[in-house]
Amino acid sequence: MTVKSKKLAARIRRKTRVREKIRADVGIPRICVFRSNRHVYAQLVDDTGTKVLTGCSTRAKDIIAKTNGKNNVATAKEVGLAVAALAKGLKIERVCFDRGGYKYHGKVKAIAEGAREGGLKF
Repeated sequence: MTVKSKKLAARIRRKTRVREKIRADVGIPRICVFRSNRHVYAQLVDDTGTKVLTGCSTRAKDIIAKTNGKNNVATAKEVGLAVAALAKGLKIERVCFDRGGYKYHGKVKAIAEGAREGGLKF
């Protein structure tokens, strides 16, 4: 097993542990975070209907226009604000935050702070 696959397997184990704790809150959608080497993605997922309600990423044209195509913590915060605005459009005010097995640090933390600034309650 290579180092990369060991790290991925460990992140997936952490992800499933976190998700099992979050699923206890029935009826509350969750914000899922995925972080790649180049981009950050955030989706609003409804577990009762098992569907994605809305989502945003650093690949969105309005985010690229605001941040000049950079991928840093400030850009991640813009993604959080955008997800909060989309959730407000769906009349959702309360959500759970699913960090996806990543540390609550850096870009993941910035998405959460942006969503809170946008008016979502965790």
